[in-house]
Amino acid sequence: GLGVLLRAMAGVGAYRCIECNREATKLYRDYQRGVLRISICKSCQKPVDKYIEYDPVIILINAVLCKEQAYRHILFNTEINIHGKLCIFCLLCEAYLRWLQLQDSSQNTDPDDLIRYAKEWDFYRMFCIASLEQTSFFIGIFITLWWMTPEMLKRKSDFILLLKALLLSTYGKLLLIPAVIWEHDYTPLCLAFIKVFVLISNSQAIRVTLNLNRILPWFAIFFGLILENGVVCLFQKMGWDV
Repeated sequence: GLGVLLRAMAGVGAYRCIECNREATKLYRDYQRGVLRISICKSCQKPVDKYIEYDPVIILINAVLCKEQAYRHILFNTEINIHGKLCIFCLLCEAYLRWLQLQDSSQNTDPDDLIRYAKEWDFYRMFCIASLEQTSFFIGIFITLWWMTPEMLKRKSDFILLLKALLLSTYGKLLLIPAVIWEHDYTPLCLAFIKVFVLISNSQAIRVTLNLNRILPWFAIFFGLILENGVVCLFQKMGWDV
């Protein structure tokens, strides 16, 4: 189980120390018969990645708490390829929430097929709008970071890594569905907290990926929000409900 996974990971290439962010050639030393010893970072003299011995649930809890070490473990020292699927599912959650709010505002209960098709089209429209808003948000972040720290985004791989980090850090949007299912008087407040949590996760992902201070990621997110709101205003001027 764990030994096979770690042996597969060892062939990937350079890893990162989750404590100081320095590159490491390996995460562990295999003494055979299931005996593993975590490598020690030559820079900070701490274990390169203590999370390789942790249960996935504990790693997830640490990620939810936005710990830098957990983010580095997930982004640099594991092979996770669910970025695209997670992004689509989060967009579906957001589109469903908007579609549900749109249906609540419309009191038309006519069972006519044409009405049902119109409602189905509304869901697809909400999905497209949510996708465009998130795309504009990411573009705003990339433009700001490329302008402020061009040395951090020199290669195509740097852009891809940052994009994957941003996509993974939007996992908080999955909480939109429970917030809607268990609707309560405090649901709007819950949705606001979810939005803030996603932004905090985005900030931590940017900071860990590019090894930046705390201020620059928030500046990039602020510009991304401006661009996203600009897209929302454009849709509203077109007469679309968003």
